[in-house]
Amino acid sequence: NTNSDSARFEVINQANGSVAMSGELASAQTWEFSDETVNLIDFTSLTTPGDYYIRVNNIATDSAVFTVGNDVFDDAHAAVLKAYYFNRASTALEAEYAGVWARSAGHPDTNVIVADNAASATRPAGTIISAPKGWYDAGDYNKYVVNSGISTYTLLAAYEHYGAFYTGLDVNIPESGDSVPDILDEVKWNLDWLVDMQDDDGGVYHKLTHENFSASVMPSEANTPRYVVQKSTSAALNFAATMAVASRVFDEYETEFPGLAAQYRSAALNAYTWAQANSNIPYGHTFSRTGEYGDTQLADEFSWAAAELFILTGDTQYWDAFSDQKAGVSLPSWQYVAALPYISLAFHADDVLTTEQKEYVESSITNYADSIIQRQANSAYRVPMFAANFNWGGNANAANHGMIALQAYRITGEARYKDVAIAGVDYLFGRNATGFSFVTGHGDVTPVDPHHRQSVADSVVEPVPGFLVGGANEGRQDGCANYIGVEPALSYVDDYCSYASNEVTINWNAPLVYVLGALIAEQ
Repeated sequence: NTNSDSARFEVINQANGSVAMSGELASAQTWEFSDETVNLIDFTSLTTPGDYYIRVNNIATDSAVFTVGNDVFDDAHAAVLKAYYFNRASTALEAEYAGVWARSAGHPDTNVIVADNAASATRPAGTIISAPKGWYDAGDYNKYVVNSGISTYTLLAAYEHYGAFYTGLDVNIPESGDSVPDILDEVKWNLDWLVDMQDDDGGVYHKLTHENFSASVMPSEANTPRYVVQKSTSAALNFAATMAVASRVFDEYETEFPGLAAQYRSAALNAYTWAQANSNIPYGHTFSRTGEYGDTQLADEFSWAAAELFILTGDTQYWDAFSDQKAGVSLPSWQYVAALPYISLAFHADDVLTTEQKEYVESSITNYADSIIQRQANSAYRVPMFAANFNWGGNANAANHGMIALQAYRITGEARYKDVAIAGVDYLFGRNATGFSFVTGHGDVTPVDPHHRQSVADSVVEPVPGFLVGGANEGRQDGCANYIGVEPALSYVDDYCSYASNEVTINWNAPLVYVLGALIAEQ
C-alpha cells in the first residue's frame, strides 16, 4: 500500500539478487471495504520459475518471497483435501498419516439415541441406532446433513469434472494405494455416515449431535451422549441430491464396491419421495443447542435434488420439477444451493439436455460469472469479494465465486473466467487487507489459533494444517476483542475465541479444493 502514484517497483530474484522486471505501480485506488489506498503491480509476464520478492522504492519493507512455477498450488491443494481426513469421526488418526497430529479415536457413534423429536413408528424415541464415520462439521464435533450435502457434492464434482487428475493424486490417507482415487475414498467415509442418517420411511435426520457443544477437548474426551434429531425437508433434499451424484460417480467402481451405486440411487429416490410428501418441515431447535443449519426457503433444494435425479434417471418429470422451481444461479452456500444443479446439468448437458435446455443452463452460468467479473473490475484489490461477502464464512465466497467462474471457463474457454478463479485464490492466500494467508500451515502469515477443538486441545503448537478459516466477517457475532480493524475487510482476528472469523468448516474447504484442483488440472 502506498499513497504515491509514481512509485516504482522491482521484482527481484531471490537466488542471485538480480532484477527480473521493473516498472511503475498502477494508479492508486481506495478499497472501500478496508479504507485503504492500494496500488497494483502486474507481473503476469514473469514466467521464469524461481523464488522472487517485490521491492517498492518508497516502502521500507520488501514483500514476502513468492514462487513462480508450474506446481505452486500442488501442496496447498493436497493439504486442503487432506483436512477432511483430519476431521474424520469414529477413527484414530495414526502417525503414519497424521504426523504430529495423530490422535485417539473419538465418537464411535455406534450407540446413537433417537431423540423425542426424531421418533417414528419403526424407531420410537430412545431407539439406539448406529451411524459411525463422517466428518466433524467444523470446529465442533457434531455432524450435520445439510452442510455435509454441499461439501460432499463439491468434492464429488471435483472428481467428476477432473477425474484424470484425481485418479493419480495420493494425499497419504489409510486408503492410499488402493484402486480408488483418494478423493473418493475420503468422500466415501462421509457417505457411509450419511446412509445411516436415513430413517426407514425415507426421511433423513437433520443432524447427529451432542445435546450441547462440547468443551475444548480432544474427540476421545467428548463423551456425552449422542443423538439423531428431527427429520427435516432440507436434510432430505440435500441427502437426495448428494446420493444421486454419488450413485453416478461410484457406478464406475462397481467392482470395488458391488451394489453401492444402486444403494445410493435407492436412498436418493426414497429421500426425494419423502420430501415431496413432507415439503415444508423446517428444522428448529427443540432439543439440542448445537449448530442449526435451519432453512425455510426450499425452492433451491428442490431444484437441486430434481436436477440430480434427472441426470441419474433420465426421467423428464425431474427436469420439469427443476424448471418449476425457477431458482436461478447465485453464490453457492449451504443456505442457497441453486447454482449446484446448473453446474451438474452443464457438465452433463450433451448427454441429457436438448439444445434449448443446454443454452438456458449455460447462459445462466455465464451471465452470473459475467457479473462477478464486472464487480471484480471495480475492486482496488481486483478480487471477487463484494459488499455482501464479508459475512460468516466470507472466505468461502471467494472460492465459490471461483468455482462458478470455472464453469463458465469450461463452457466458453475464455481465460477471463479462469482469471477470476485465480484472483479468488490470491485473495485467500494473502492478497487481502489483513495480510493473512487464510489456510492453516500454508503461507508466510497464517492462522495459528483457529476455532478448531482438535487444534487447541492437542499438544502441538501448530494447528492442524489445510483448513480454510472463515475470514473477515463484519458481523463479529462472537464478541471477541482485537479484530484487526473496524472495516468489513479487516474484521478478522486470529484467536480461538473468534468462531465468527476464525472457525473452520467442511463447506468452506470444499470449494477451495475444487478451485485449486481445477487450476492444476487445467494447467
